[in-house]
Amino acid sequence: RGASLKALILSGGEGSRLRPLTHTRAKQLMPVANKPVLFYGLEAVREAGIDRAGIIVGETRAEIEEAVGNGSRFGLDVTYIEQEAPLGLAHAVLVAESFLADEPFVMYLGDNLIAGGIAGLVEEFRQHGPNAEILLAKVPNPEQFGVAELDERGRVRSLEEKPSRPKSDLALVGVYMFDSSVFESVRRIEPSARGELEITDAIQDLVDRGLEVMSHQVHGWWKDTGKPEDILEANRIVLGTLDVPPRAALPDGSRIEGRVALGDDVEISRSLIRGPAIIGSGVRLDEAFIGPYTSIGDGCRLSRCEIENSIVMEGSRLEDLPRRVDGSLLGRDVRVTRSEGKPRAFRFVLGDGSQIRIPE
Repeated sequence: RGASLKALILSGGEGSRLRPLTHTRAKQLMPVANKPVLFYGLEAVREAGIDRAGIIVGETRAEIEEAVGNGSRFGLDVTYIEQEAPLGLAHAVLVAESFLADEPFVMYLGDNLIAGGIAGLVEEFRQHGPNAEILLAKVPNPEQFGVAELDERGRVRSLEEKPSRPKSDLALVGVYMFDSSVFESVRRIEPSARGELEITDAIQDLVDRGLEVMSHQVHGWWKDTGKPEDILEANRIVLGTLDVPPRAALPDGSRIEGRVALGDDVEISRSLIRGPAIIGSGVRLDEAFIGPYTSIGDGCRLSRCEIENSIVMEGSRLEDLPRRVDGSLLGRDVRVTRSEGKPRAFRFVLGDGSQIRIPE
């Protein structure tokens, strides 16, 4: 079974919970520690010994293709597979059938981050050869997820999508292993109430047909980066694992405390950076405080301002801010400045779905 395993990476969703950021950027390209979420998945697939990947794409296809290319820099041979509409994860399996060509495969949701990758799951699937294997994690709120009920041997007995009375606290993480028997199951199921072919229904059909569906538990963290607070938490987790060498002293009273990754050509003047933090290339900091768990994208300018626990994407500028920015997600080429004009009023130009919180 070893060499023929493929990967199917889902990167087609619209990212409605991340608007307005996803009006102009695919949700799988949202940066966590200055790297698109999707890239963590591609790296996890390669580290699991898989070198051929199909990426399911939708409306944001051009952007995903531009970011990933032919996959060679990840050590992958990438094929793009168009899904005409977001008709469900199981529908994506059908769309990819000719690419998968009856070979076993791992399906990976492109907006998931998983500690330690998926090599253990893939290896277990290769060794035992079940018809399917699902990745599970214990969660405090199982009613918000697909939930698995297992037998005493850890095999899947039943699956339920967002149950009001969950039978366990084991939620489906967005990684699944299948052999070719999944295609028949996808053809046997009906669309759900939301009009999608649900992967949970397809897996339940495998169980109902008496096929072997194993489970594998994640014991580190995992994150579905579907909402702004999830992206910020993923950013905190990844920055918390930063491994950077101690730095020499900085000029003119600037200081770096803790683990801080600096890109090329960073200019720091009269500023304090307290890690864990990551500062992209070409960033200029002047009289700025960059607090813990902050990612600053390439080419940003921050002067006379304070920020922490936030993500600032490339090309943005923060200047002369009277209060600290905290827990914020700022897109590309954003300008946040203080106005000295009268009357003292807020002036906004906001995209769809924007959120602004104003302190007293």
